[in-house]
Amino acid sequence: MGRFNLPFLKKQKLSIGLDIGSHAVKICEMSETDSGLKIVSLGSSVMPPDSVRDGVLQEPAAVAKAISSLVRNLGVKGKKIAISISGYSVIVKKINLAVMTQAEMESHIQSEAEQYIPFDIEDVYLDFQDLKTNTGDENRTDVMLVAAKKEVVDEYLTMLDSVGLKTVIVDVDAFALENAYEANFSLDENVTLIDIGASKMNINVISSGTSILARDVVLGSRQITEQIQSAFDMSYEDAEALKIGQVEPGDRQERLEEIFVSACTQWSTEIKRALDFYFSNYPNQSIAKLILSGGGARINGLSRFFQQETGIAVEIFNPFSKASIDSSAIDPDYLAHIAPEMAICAGLATRPVAL
Repeated sequence: MGRFNLPFLKKQKLSIGLDIGSHAVKICEMSETDSGLKIVSLGSSVMPPDSVRDGVLQEPAAVAKAISSLVRNLGVKGKKIAISISGYSVIVKKINLAVMTQAEMESHIQSEAEQYIPFDIEDVYLDFQDLKTNTGDENRTDVMLVAAKKEVVDEYLTMLDSVGLKTVIVDVDAFALENAYEANFSLDENVTLIDIGASKMNINVISSGTSILARDVVLGSRQITEQIQSAFDMSYEDAEALKIGQVEPGDRQERLEEIFVSACTQWSTEIKRALDFYFSNYPNQSIAKLILSGGGARINGLSRFFQQETGIAVEIFNPFSKASIDSSAIDPDYLAHIAPEMAICAGLATRPVAL
């Protein structure tokens, strides 16, 4: 696990990004060329409801089937994949420690981690990154600590092994999202990355090139679908079609707007809570913009709503803005449509692997 800055110093073999969400699995495969990244293949496949819940596999066979089908349909030949995890089984915490060597820090964290992690240390995988925030004569530095339950991670590894895939990287959603952003934009602005999936929202505040706060919130676009389903006594599929505008709302418009505003207000409250934490700790810093991704980012008017609520400019994230494609193999219109929800997957696909 852990965040990794892709060094574009020489061309390398990249991992295949596999994003296993609660609604769909997504695959992104890229290669490095002389002119930068090129998309080799990408796609998404919807899973049966509740196959994954709170980041934990509930129906491994159903997830394995969706992944196998997607791999086959996309013609993916590689086996080395990068995945990311989120939810209650993952703890991301920033701690402040005395400056020490990598080996000393590793030993210290292993022996002292129990004071930072609310799990039995024997039951988790630990990783960390020294953010090197010390300057001048300062002898303390911020460290990003990550712990993930072994049981949850091992279930993913076993499931993926069963379909012939070799997991070479296990990351965290927030840092995969950050890697996708770094691959496309410079870090000279402070930004907040917000990925709205089906059942969770990830918030990552990036300041001076460093993740200051990474938080998962158990709210997502599925709550809108379920509320529409309940309000109008319709199937989940019909409610989803109404949500994304495939069906005209007609006389449902007013009630529909109430549902959207209620959910988006909840999301906005969580975003403002994260921003308040940031501004209270860094009062002299600003946030240039909010960067939205995930399937929820496509909700009509959401960018404008967040901008009004926070007073901060909002952009929809295209994680492929600097990547090239073969337009005969990948439809540019399809790419433009799916790009926001591929952000985490794209970040995973920038990770180099050993040849």
